[in-house]
Amino acid sequence: MVMTQAPAGPRATRRRHDREIVALAVPAFGALVAEPLFVMADSAIIGHLGTAQLAGLGIASVLLTTAVSVFVFLAYATTAAVARRVGAGDLQAAIRQGMDGIWLALLLGAAVIAVVLPSAPALVNLFGASDTAAPYAITYLRISALGIPAMLVVLASTGVLRGLQDTRTPLYVAIAGFVANAALNAGLVYGADLGIAGSAWGTVIAQWGMAAAYLTVVVRGAHRHGASLRPDAAGIRASAQAGAPLLVRTLSLRAILMIATAVAARLGDADVAAHQIILSLWSLLSFALDAIAIAGQAIIGRYLGANDTRGARDACRRMVEWGIATGVVLGLLVIASRPLFLSLFTGDSVVKDAALPALLVVALAQPVCGIVYVLDGVLMGAGDGPYLARAMLVTLAVFTPVALLVPALGGGLTALWGAMTLMMAVRMLTLWLRARSGRWVVTGATR
Repeated sequence: MVMTQAPAGPRATRRRHDREIVALAVPAFGALVAEPLFVMADSAIIGHLGTAQLAGLGIASVLLTTAVSVFVFLAYATTAAVARRVGAGDLQAAIRQGMDGIWLALLLGAAVIAVVLPSAPALVNLFGASDTAAPYAITYLRISALGIPAMLVVLASTGVLRGLQDTRTPLYVAIAGFVANAALNAGLVYGADLGIAGSAWGTVIAQWGMAAAYLTVVVRGAHRHGASLRPDAAGIRASAQAGAPLLVRTLSLRAILMIATAVAARLGDADVAAHQIILSLWSLLSFALDAIAIAGQAIIGRYLGANDTRGARDACRRMVEWGIATGVVLGLLVIASRPLFLSLFTGDSVVKDAALPALLVVALAQPVCGIVYVLDGVLMGAGDGPYLARAMLVTLAVFTPVALLVPALGGGLTALWGAMTLMMAVRMLTLWLRARSGRWVVTGATR
């Protein structure tokens, strides 16, 4: 008698998806949290040099973070493309695709250096740096710019490994990079007495060390599967074309955050101070939700590459459940910890009074944020970048007039964060409509 295996039931399917999500999301969360620790370590070390040095670091860090964050598509697009080929069983093509993304990262990094080095004084002046802080900001910016290609290589290589369903290696590299960065900064700033320049050089060395670690892993994989390491013009062009819509999405999101900060500045010093505190919490909460989104990119890409539409839909549904549940938990934590959290940042009662009700709005928005992050990751994993770009432009168009009306109508910080919640609701609607339509379910090794 020939025995046939019964298809897995709903409970077994959920457990399988849960294991996949946890295995990818937990290390991804650790790596995401480790990244901002670079700036924190620099701030802690430079802060003891003086106020002007710390102010200079603050301005340069904003410029550097912006220069790198707009290229985050190097990670997102590479994850989706590599995961598809993994699902199709073609590891050679998967790694070849990843190498195209890495070569694109190097080219973009070189272009950014060519822009930043000569324009550093003008960029620093644009941010209104004082006469005492400007020289430090220029020094830090020019030296740290030499690490931008490494940072972009790290983004692309992270995408390769995520696509290969490996989020542990990025975690290990991030931890090692943070430790090396802190040690180098302390040694060069104080031991070698190089001041803020020593901090910049320490960060650059740590970043290139991380890039070297990633490249070692990727090159070994290329040799193992017979993938070419040479730059391929067609492949690099394809990587750029896949990333272009995600660049539009990222720039639109950055514009939303900049508009929100500009509106908060119009509300008064206490409101803008409270806004910055809330933004720091918003970023922290986003790490937990983004970790699930990263798992979604890798898992959905793999299922679609394997022509498993049912698996992709089931995984999408389960990850949305994870997003909602995580959002509820995060919202409850925010509500419970509001007074304690604010006390860590300020003792000013006026700032606290402005932030408390706004934080309640943030807490209530977390389940919505959970859905948004997950569906964003699912559509990225499906390679649905053009739709994500259009959806974010629609969101920007809705948010901008609403946010600008806040001060005009006499609204305060709570009203501004109500506008931010509306922005997330619009994103949720556009993403949900796309997910429900099924048009993102395009199978095969390439989209």
